Amino acid sequence: MYDIIIIGGGLSGLISARMLALNKLSVLLIEKNKYPFHRVCGEYISNEIKPFLESINCYPAEFFPSTINQLEVTSPSGFILKSKLDMGGFGISRYAFDLFLKEKACEAGVTVIEGEQVYDVFEQDNIFNCKTLSQKEYNSKLVIGAQGKRSVIDKQLKRAFTQKKSPYIGVKYHIEIQGEEHTIALHNFQNGYCGISKIEDGKFCLCYLTTRDNLRKYGSVSKMEEAILYKNPFLKKIFSEAKFLYDAPEVINEISFETKSTHKNSLLFCGDAAGMIAPLCGNGMAMAIHSAKLLSEAIIKHYTPESPSIPLIQEAYKKEWNRNFKLRLWTGRNIQKMFGQNLLTEITLRVLSFLPFLKTWLIKKTHGKTIL
Repeated sequence: MYDIIIIGGGLSGLISARMLALNKLSVLLIEKNKYPFHRVCGEYISNEIKPFLESINCYPAEFFPSTINQLEVTSPSGFILKSKLDMGGFGISRYAFDLFLKEKACEAGVTVIEGEQVYDVFEQDNIFNCKTLSQKEYNSKLVIGAQGKRSVIDKQLKRAFTQKKSPYIGVKYHIEIQGEEHTIALHNFQNGYCGISKIEDGKFCLCYLTTRDNLRKYGSVSKMEEAILYKNPFLKKIFSEAKFLYDAPEVINEISFETKSTHKNSLLFCGDAAGMIAPLCGNGMAMAIHSAKLLSEAIIKHYTPESPSIPLIQEAYKKEWNRNFKLRLWTGRNIQKMFGQNLLTEITLRVLSFLPFLKTWLIKKTHGKTIL
């Protein structure tokens, strides 16, 4: 019997686990993969979250993450818009960062089980039971779903966003290339966009979002890249000159930006499981970490083993989630609508180049305030 079981060992799950364990709660975290492993992710973290990470001794300084303070956005034709990022951010791979956070969680007393996938969760007599594919069962007073963008748990719970297919896929590589070390670049192409920024060890993360239809039309990732991404001259140059460090890209299907809920029945969700900002805004990792902080604080305030107070936790967390993220997610979804179509992207970037105050306003709307 644990106080809390956390399903999923990504950023939000690991940060929640460490915070709760530091507050003397017994925590079990179950992750379906084995660390370290790669995830499809832009691997850029806004500095809004850096003071908080430092406060819980989870800023990965030992990896010498890159410093990012410039933004470049290009249209499919090659028009480029540049801007300073006042808040800035840092770059680090999920391969390194997730393992680092897993070790921090274990250091705090969290029990971590790797290579096990939870496929069923149910509550009976105020006790949760989590079943894994290997037929093991674990019990707790509270369950946090930090299972990422989409999982079997979401389908088992019949969450609304699983009832319709999402058209988006994500593709990620690590590359070596001569590039702007302090810049995050967003290169647009038909029905998608590609982010490139430096991480640790001189490497760059190249991650792009596109549609299943694009992939289906051309039959393979490489053929799709040549037919569509290469039409942006910046992307053609990058793909032609870079040294690709993977034998094959990491690919994820069914990425959904639909509105999600912070809880379902008595389960609580954080990170991408609770809501996901459009990758064009480049702040998914910071939001995942911040959501873990908000949820953990609500649990620490209201939870006791004798009286888990789940309705109180749900209400407090939902209130803080909406206050911090509701407008930001809405802004991100609407900014995404301005990109992905060649003509609309071209017009948007050229308008923003003549209206720098609007460009600055949009950037601020997709970032949060500094979190302590």
